[in-house]
Amino acid sequence: MPRKPKRPCSYPGCPKLTDGRFCEEHTKLMNKRYEKYGRDPAVRRRYGRAWKRIRDSYVKTHPFCELCYEKGILIPVEEVHHKKPLSEGGTHDRSNLISLCKSCHSRIHAERGDRWH
Repeated sequence: MPRKPKRPCSYPGCPKLTDGRFCEEHTKLMNKRYEKYGRDPAVRRRYGRAWKRIRDSYVKTHPFCELCYEKGILIPVEEVHHKKPLSEGGTHDRSNLISLCKSCHSRIHAERGDRWH
């Protein structure tokens, strides 16, 4: 199947072509800006350095998307998901975590209806 043609980066004044919205350099910049200004401070407190360590150790023991793995498909982990969200009283305990690929993670949040209000 043919790929879509690359398009200019959406960052003002950037001439680089990209497959996504921003080029690699500006994707990092926009993510950093979102973390600093756009994300709720309560969320930043829940997902700090401790979460990164927990997530990294979980990914070492579960390197593939667990839902796809059950179907016999090996897709590397892109997200570590809380089965019971922290906002509903969930914890960072290993029994509450699951390794997912982007599509499975997006599907779970779309089914819950909590991602795009």
